[in-house]
Amino acid sequence: MTELSYEQARAELATVVEKLESGGAALEESLALWERGEQLALICQRWLDTARARLTAE
Repeated sequence: MTELSYEQARAELATVVEKLESGGAALEESLALWERGEQLALICQRWLDTARARLTAE
């Protein structure tokens, strides 16, 4: 699987958060959404860290 772009990860993360905030999901689904959200947050953070490193290197 190819790495998501920052924009893709951020958009999917927003959808995950929206689903979690709406409630109504079963516990197992909520846990799966939470775990996916954690993965997406890490992807976004890696993109931001890479961008910050490039900016400070210049």
